[in-house]
Amino acid sequence: MTKLIVELCQNHNGDRELFGRMIKAAADSGADYVKMQSIFSSDVTKRDRFEEGVTFADGTVQAIKRPYNAEKARLSKLDLSLDDHLFFIEKCQEFGVVPLTTIFSRHTIPIIAGLPWPERTVKVASYDCASLPMLRELADHFEHLIVSTGATHDEEIRQAAKLLTSLGKEFSFLHCVTSYPNALDSANLSRMKWLRAFTNKVGWSDHTHVERDGIKAAKVAIMLGADFVERHFTILEKDQTKDGPVSITPALLKELNDFRILSKEQQKTLVEKEIPAWQSLLGTPQRKMTSTELLNRDYYRGRFASPGVDGVWVYNWEDKPFLDTGMHASREKATA
Repeated sequence: MTKLIVELCQNHNGDRELFGRMIKAAADSGADYVKMQSIFSSDVTKRDRFEEGVTFADGTVQAIKRPYNAEKARLSKLDLSLDDHLFFIEKCQEFGVVPLTTIFSRHTIPIIAGLPWPERTVKVASYDCASLPMLRELADHFEHLIVSTGATHDEEIRQAAKLLTSLGKEFSFLHCVTSYPNALDSANLSRMKWLRAFTNKVGWSDHTHVERDGIKAAKVAIMLGADFVERHFTILEKDQTKDGPVSITPALLKELNDFRILSKEQQKTLVEKEIPAWQSLLGTPQRKMTSTELLNRDYYRGRFASPGVDGVWVYNWEDKPFLDTGMHASREKATA
C-alpha cells in the first residue's frame, strides 16, 4: 500500500507549539511519515546573479530575482535548533508516525544523522539528486535514501542510481515537477514507470495547486502504483505560510488516506468518476525540464552550501573539503 509522506516544510513558521500541533494533525489524518527540513539560515549562500535577477532585452529570464539579505532574514525566523529536531522526533514517536528530514548542506549531515531517528531513512531534495558527494555522505549515515528527481537531467538520475547501487544502499526515487505550483497537465506521472528501471520503489512528490486541483494528481499516482506519495501539509490558512498554496489540509490528507486503502478496481472507478481526463496527467516516461524548472534549478541548486576555507562556499555537488563548524558540540548539548 502507498506510504504517505507529509512534508511540514516551513509551514510551522518557526513556532514549536504549531510544529507539535501539525505533527499530531498529520498523524491523526493518516500520515505514515512526517517530514521536517533541516535548514539553517547560516548556510544560505550569496550569488550575485540573483540579487536583481537577469532578464534579456527580449524579456527572456536568465536568472530569477531572490536577494540574499531578504532570503536569509526570512529563513532566520524559521530556523529549527537541534533541540527542535529532538522535539520533532519525540512528538512523531508519541503520535505513532515515522519522523523524517531533508538535509540541505553537507557539513550538517553527521550532526543531524547522529540524532535518534527510529528509522535510518532520509529524504533528499530534487536539487541534490545530482549531488553525488552529498549522496555518498548521506549513504554513510543512513540506510534508505528517498530521493526526489525533479530538476534533474536523465543522465544525472542514472549516475545517482549507479552510485547508490554500488554502495549497496536501499533507495527510492520520487518523480516531481519543480514548479510551485505545477499544473495537472504537466504532472507527467508515467515518469514513475521510467524510474522503476533503477529501483523497485518509486513515487510522486506532488506540488499541484491545492485550491485549484485538490488531490487529483496524488490519487492518480496511487492508482498507478506509487509506493510513496509526498504532499506539503498545513493546518493554517493558505495565506499564512509561503507554501500554503501547495499544502493540503488534514481533511484532504484523510481523504487521500481513505483512497489509498481501496482496492485498485475501486480506485480506478473513483478516479474515472472524479477525474474524467485523468490520462492527461500521464505525459511521457521521459521529458525535458520546462524553462520554469530550469530557472528554479539554477537558484535552488546552490541556495545552501557548507563553509569552506577563506570564506568560499563548498556546494553539495563539489567533492571538496569543508570546515568543521562546531555543530558537534551543539548536538552533544541537545542530546544531554
